Amino acid sequence: MKKTIILLAGYPATGKSYLCNKILEQNHDFEVLSQDEMKEKLWDEYGFNNMEEKNELEKKSWNQYYEVMDQKMKDGIFLISDYPFSDKQKDKIATVAKKNKYQVITIRLTGDIEFLYNRSKGRDLDSSRHLGHLVSCYHKGDILEDRSKADCIVTKEIFFDRCMNRGYDKFQLGKLIEIDVTDIRKINYPQILKELAAMLE
Repeated sequence: MKKTIILLAGYPATGKSYLCNKILEQNHDFEVLSQDEMKEKLWDEYGFNNMEEKNELEKKSWNQYYEVMDQKMKDGIFLISDYPFSDKQKDKIATVAKKNKYQVITIRLTGDIEFLYNRSKGRDLDSSRHLGHLVSCYHKGDILEDRSKADCIVTKEIFFDRCMNRGYDKFQLGKLIEIDVTDIRKINYPQILKELAAMLE
């Protein structure tokens, strides 16, 4: 099997984590590399009092993400990573992958933006979602009973703007598999996994 990093890209709220688990069930050699997880750990460790401090932790998490990616590739570990990737990350990931002789496979998940916004809103209001995503001031242990009152909830206008203008639906590094998730019942996961397996050989 070729040394590979799989990027689960595309719009937010498209079920990247679910697909990631499906892939891991079939490919036990892969290890998850999560920028969100790194960011959430930094939020818990340092906390933030305003958007400036939150943005600084965001930058720190991306530096950590690329460093860990590089180290794991040096160790020959197969990687899978999900995020609404854009041109912001493209060159850096491409450079690290080329340096370590890794092939990149992009699985790009798209769909009807209205449908995805409703999914995103439901996810944000779920108590399992890290509160740091929703607020401009956070310290570990903080609780917000009514998440709809959070000051950084992504509005419909913001969600549409991000999806229309950040290039989530055009991101690609290496080989591409594209999936429309608007109708979950129509997603052919066995076929997707079969196509992915052929690319890994």
